[in-house]
Amino acid sequence: MFVAWRDLRFARGRFLLIGAVVALITLLVGFLAGLTGGLASQNVSAVLGLPGDRLVLQDPASGSPSFGTSEIDAETVQAWREAPGVSSVLPVGIAQGRAQLGGAGSAGFSGAAESSGASGSAGASSSAGASVSSGGSPVGVALFGFSAPSGAGEQTDLTELAPAEDDEVGLSAGAAKDLDASVGDRISIAGSEYRVAKVGGDAWYSHTPVVAMTPASWQAASQRMGGSGGDAVTVLAVSGSPDWDAVASSTKTVAQPTLASLGALETFKSEIGSLGLMIAMLFGISALVVGAFFTVWTMQRAGDIAVLKALGATTGSLVRDALGQALVVLVLGIGVGLALVVGLGTLAGGALPFLLSPLTTALPAVIMAVLGLAGAAFALRSVTSADPLTALGSHR
Repeated sequence: MFVAWRDLRFARGRFLLIGAVVALITLLVGFLAGLTGGLASQNVSAVLGLPGDRLVLQDPASGSPSFGTSEIDAETVQAWREAPGVSSVLPVGIAQGRAQLGGAGSAGFSGAAESSGASGSAGASSSAGASVSSGGSPVGVALFGFSAPSGAGEQTDLTELAPAEDDEVGLSAGAAKDLDASVGDRISIAGSEYRVAKVGGDAWYSHTPVVAMTPASWQAASQRMGGSGGDAVTVLAVSGSPDWDAVASSTKTVAQPTLASLGALETFKSEIGSLGLMIAMLFGISALVVGAFFTVWTMQRAGDIAVLKALGATTGSLVRDALGQALVVLVLGIGVGLALVVGLGTLAGGALPFLLSPLTTALPAVIMAVLGLAGAAFALRSVTSADPLTALGSHR
C-alpha cells in the first residue's frame, strides 16, 4: 500500500471526485432499497404475519393462484383439517373495503371488493382501497376475517388483532391512525357499526391498513360489498407436515411457503420487479464507474508501475496495492453514502414508507463494495502487463 497511500495524498482531487460519485450512487441505491423495503412491507406485511408452515390458495383452472380470486369453500377447509400430518388450519378471509369513524350508515362501504368470492374486477377492487383519509372520512382498509388461533406458537402481531365478538374489530396501527380511532370508538364498515376492541401493531395488505374481524362478521361484510357470501374464505394458514402436494392436488389448491406465496399478490410482483430492476441497474453503473476510473488511472501510471517492476516489485504486490487503493476509496465513499441514507431515511420515515434495516443498508453497501472491486479488477491489465524494460529505456 506504499504507492497507493502516496497516490491518494498526491491526487486528492481525483480521489475525492470518485469518492463523491461512489457516495452518491450508494445514496441512490440505499434510498431506493429502503423505499422498496417500505413499499413491500406495506404490501405484504399482513400476509407475512399469517401463522403456519404454508399458505393454501385455490388453484384456478387457468392462470396462476391469486389472493384476489382465491375462493376456498368449507368442504376444502375440512379436507385440509382431516389430512394426515396437519396440526392446525386457520381459514382467513381477505377483502378490500372502506371504514369510517362513527355511525356513517352506508357511506362507509365500498361496492367493489377484492375478496374470496368477489365478482368485481381487479381495477374495481384497487379503487376500493385507494382512498385513505381521516377525521370521519371513508378510509381504505383491508378486511381480514379469522378466529384467534389457540396455539401459543401461532400468535403473531396480526393474529393478536382478532376480536372476540362479532360486533367488534381489531385495528392495526395504520388503520387506527387513518381513522383517528382508539379502543372503545365505533366505526362503520359496509353499513354496519363495530366497536374497536383492540389496536395493535402495523399490518398492511396491498398498501391498505388491516382491520381484523370475526369470520361471521367478515362473511357478512364481504357479501354486502358484492361478494358471493357463504362460508368461502381466501387463504388457509396450515401448520404440520402432511404430503403437501397430494393434499393440494386432491383439494384443487396450491400450498406454498409464505415467501413463495407472495407472488400470488399481483401488486407485489409488479412493484418489486420494477424497483428491483432499477436497483440492479444502479449496481451495474457503480461497477462501471469505478472500473472506468481505475482503468484510466492505472493507464496513466503505466510508466511508474514499470519503474517499480524494474526495481524489483512483484506483480502480486502491485496488484494488491491497486486493489487496496480501490478498497480505500470504496469504503470511504460507501461510508459517506450510507450515513446519508440512514439520516435521510430517518427523516423521511414519517412521510414515506421507508424501511431501515440491514437488508436495505448493510447488504447494498457490501454489494457495492464487491462490485466496485470487481470493476477495479478489470483495470489491472495495465499493472500485470507493464514491462520493466520500458522504464529502462529499451524502446530507444
